[in-house]
Amino acid sequence: MSARELIVLGTSSQVPTRYRNHNGYLLRWDEEGLLFDPGEGTQRQMIYAEVTVTQVTRILVTHFHGDHCLGLAGLHQRISLDRVPHEIDVHFPASGQVFYERMRYASIYHEVGKVAPRPIRGEGVIHETDKLTITARRLDHGVECFGYRLQERDGRTMLPEKLAAAGVKGPAIKQLIRDGSIEIDGRVVELDDVSLFKAGQGFAMIMDTRMCDSAIELARGADLVLCESTYLSSEEREARAHGHLTAKQAGIIAREAGARRLVLTHFSQRYGSTKPFVEEAKSVWPEGDVVAVRDGDRVSVPKRLGATD
Repeated sequence: MSARELIVLGTSSQVPTRYRNHNGYLLRWDEEGLLFDPGEGTQRQMIYAEVTVTQVTRILVTHFHGDHCLGLAGLHQRISLDRVPHEIDVHFPASGQVFYERMRYASIYHEVGKVAPRPIRGEGVIHETDKLTITARRLDHGVECFGYRLQERDGRTMLPEKLAAAGVKGPAIKQLIRDGSIEIDGRVVELDDVSLFKAGQGFAMIMDTRMCDSAIELARGADLVLCESTYLSSEEREARAHGHLTAKQAGIIAREAGARRLVLTHFSQRYGSTKPFVEEAKSVWPEGDVVAVRDGDRVSVPKRLGATD
């Protein structure tokens, strides 16, 4: 996998509807396939979206309300049925481990898949490589709920014409990247002379929460923010009572965080159109890039066009 995009498998809150399935989101990020909140029916939604369980490298559950996790039972069996060759880490709030184990072994099957449960006991980095980090932060819901942030490490864009002019080639390029400077024919070449700074891209997953500082911090400077917007502002009191956000509040989060693209989802079944959701979010973030998604949509992670973008 080389593309960076969000594949939307389900967008309904609490119950599936005629047109919307329970939650489910697959983030394709280079060689990673991160499956978030697989609700009931996710396995079938993946077929419609033409993605396979083999493409999943990691499963992340925000909390254990049914619309965010009931698909785990079928997915674990499918991992074994398809004999996925790699290990799949499953991240979830440690307080819900009993529910995770029940779903993992909800019925009889021949378990040959390699699955590694990774219960989260507190905020912080839950996965880290030389390319990226994944962080969990607590949100404000009725049960323990974590939001997730994927952050690519900053890098450099090498400029071939400047490398050639400076006489830097072959193994010397790697040495320059590693050390920050190199001596060529008695002249010191600095990394800044032949490259541009490239800020790492970021993705935030914000589900089932009231307005809180953690939601804004998760979205801080992110290129793509997937955010629940269960209600419109006319039901703001109900949203707060049930631990949810309105579309307007999602827009405020994206604005305050300086996000680049906001994806609205997790809609209550009472609404027949998502147009008012986009309008509400843009009423507080008029310059923002706001999308209200449907099942099956694919949303690209905005590319960084400039060196310091």
